[in-house]
Amino acid sequence: MPAYDAFLLVSFGGPEGPDDVMPFLENVTRGRGVPPERLAGVAEHYYAFGGVSPINQQCRDLLAAVRADFSASGLSLPVYWGNRNWTPYLTDTVRAMADDGVRRAVAFVTSAYSSYSSCRQYLDDIERARAAVGPDAPRIDKIRRFFNHPGFIEPFAASTRAALATLPADLRDDAHLVFTAHSIPVAMAEASGPGGGNRYVAELTEAARLIAMRTAGGTHPRSLAYQSRSGPPSQPWLEPDVRDHLGELAKSGTKAAVVVPVGFVSDHMEVRHDLDVEAAQSADSLGLAFARAATPGTHPRFASMITELVRERLALPSETAPAALGSMGVPSQACPADCCRYARPASPAVRPGGASPA
Repeated sequence: MPAYDAFLLVSFGGPEGPDDVMPFLENVTRGRGVPPERLAGVAEHYYAFGGVSPINQQCRDLLAAVRADFSASGLSLPVYWGNRNWTPYLTDTVRAMADDGVRRAVAFVTSAYSSYSSCRQYLDDIERARAAVGPDAPRIDKIRRFFNHPGFIEPFAASTRAALATLPADLRDDAHLVFTAHSIPVAMAEASGPGGGNRYVAELTEAARLIAMRTAGGTHPRSLAYQSRSGPPSQPWLEPDVRDHLGELAKSGTKAAVVVPVGFVSDHMEVRHDLDVEAAQSADSLGLAFARAATPGTHPRFASMITELVRERLALPSETAPAALGSMGVPSQACPADCCRYARPASPAVRPGGASPA
């Protein structure tokens, strides 16, 4: 394996003040024909939090944790950060890397799963940024998916146990674990993975199982639901919606639920609004005791996982063997050229009041 001379964190980006909100949303939805009034509805979610998405600060905190873990483990790599939709923009970061003389970088993307939006689109973003910078742009290799890595599963299991502990003692043992992930079009889900193997749902299902087995030995009932749909009603998206699902659980006699946002790396806006506000309000109206598990964020085990993945990419098996829990094995380091390809419909629309993925 080649040596790397830099590490690049690639994320979605988010606004950091009220004046950023609409330009950010326009970046996210550019070319999709989303009416301005619908963007204004989404913007209200950000304004309720002061116009600030937590995702950028969480990236800064994660970078600090990664730098410290690199140093402790003997990795000497300069660290860079670039976003898809807001500053620091990925193209600007790649240009700075080229100016600094970086020739080959290893990139960690803040998404654990296979699909166009969670993997392939980031690969395309990286190549688009390199093309914009020109022939001096460094080669950038994306780290593999990590949905079943212990450094992803273990922090989620710990936070799920902590969330359960906040429920009333008499409801705790029978609480239902509702694992959630970003809904995507059914066609995108079916195209995920090599040859269109529907890997997105399979990987989410496996991650949920691995977390549940490390939470009271898998004794809690569990299910997988979806959130933050942003497409038109005419287009099939993955279901059930988490709020609808909470309603069905309440009808079936469930008294308490812990929502585990297994599809997310950090507590960004879709977690803070769609779960902490909307899902929590739904649970309250249904009489369900409700708690939400924290995402890995900057958990020390998550930061050390990134170090392990970099060392794995550097082919240092004597120090860190490839790690994967469960039966799906270690994901491949490189995606085939046709993996997760998806032709987006011409003009999808954001749902009224829907959240954006940051």
